[in-house]
Amino acid sequence: MSWSRVLRATAALTAAASLAGCFQPLYSEAAHPGLVEDMRSIEVTPVKTRIGHYLVEDLIADLNGTGQTAAKPKYRLAVSVSTGVQTPTVNSEINVASSATLTGDATYILTKTDGGAEVVRGTASAAAAYDRTTQRYSDLRANRDAEIRLARALSQEIALRLGAALAAKTP
Repeated sequence: MSWSRVLRATAALTAAASLAGCFQPLYSEAAHPGLVEDMRSIEVTPVKTRIGHYLVEDLIADLNGTGQTAAKPKYRLAVSVSTGVQTPTVNSEINVASSATLTGDATYILTKTDGGAEVVRGTASAAAAYDRTTQRYSDLRANRDAEIRLARALSQEIALRLGAALAAKTP
């Protein structure tokens, strides 16, 4: 290896190392003081469907970071979920769909617990595809896995939107 290549590599590493501390997460505690505390103080109300259960568990983990419910909630998050299944292709020989896409819309409302004032409202959408077969148990398991993936995607989108809304409200 020539000295010029070594010198260029050293210069590139030095430049990268000097800039490494400049990057911060968009909704970090340093950028928005009190945001992490606000996110951890959101109480998520239960949803009675199976996918709602997965969504609530994922939201608690995403908002709190520990999976624990808020001890002294400042905010209450109410979520309702609607799902649908789309089967784009059907095998004409056996009249069974070979794949399916589980779609979901989650409508959420974040309110303050001390007065019920609405902080933010919105709808998150996501989809999860899965393969279908002629075996019933395999279809059920694939559908359940798609529900879990769908709930995870909805949770991440809702948590991101709540972080943005609370970051905009913090002084």
